[in-house]
Amino acid sequence: MFVLSVKSSKIKVWAIGVAAIACICGVTLLAINHRADTVSKNEGLVVRGATSQEREAFLAQFGWTVNPEPLEVTEIMIPAEFDEVYNEYNKIQLAQQFDLSKYCSKRVKRWTYEITNYPGYTAGSGCIRANLLVFDGQIIGGDVCSVELNGFMHGFEKLQ
Repeated sequence: MFVLSVKSSKIKVWAIGVAAIACICGVTLLAINHRADTVSKNEGLVVRGATSQEREAFLAQFGWTVNPEPLEVTEIMIPAEFDEVYNEYNKIQLAQQFDLSKYCSKRVKRWTYEITNYPGYTAGSGCIRANLLVFDGQIIGGDVCSVELNGFMHGFEKLQ
């Protein structure tokens, strides 16, 4: 028979160390899972948007060509609580597998590009725009819209 004697203070230190390592591993796995979840919900779509080429490629997945120079780049804050306007806008996002409610109280960049191949509009008209919302190098939402009086707004998919 073998007997091992250990002071309780050493056991406590060891247990705290193991618990700390487990917590760090858990938080890391949750962060990785959140990033993967953001990408996997848009199955088949590349949602990277850190560079101009990535943002253009994202829009090209839907058949859009854009002027490579953005019309506007601005930082916006997703509100902590959605009002009626944000609820309606998020419905567009939900329909295209994005969800802005995950980004409440976060600062995101909005990149606005001129779409040059929208059906019924001539290239260079400046009327049709694509807005991309980017957080941490990932596209988290956006829209295609007309800036004309009585314009329109819809998701990234081309309307028939």
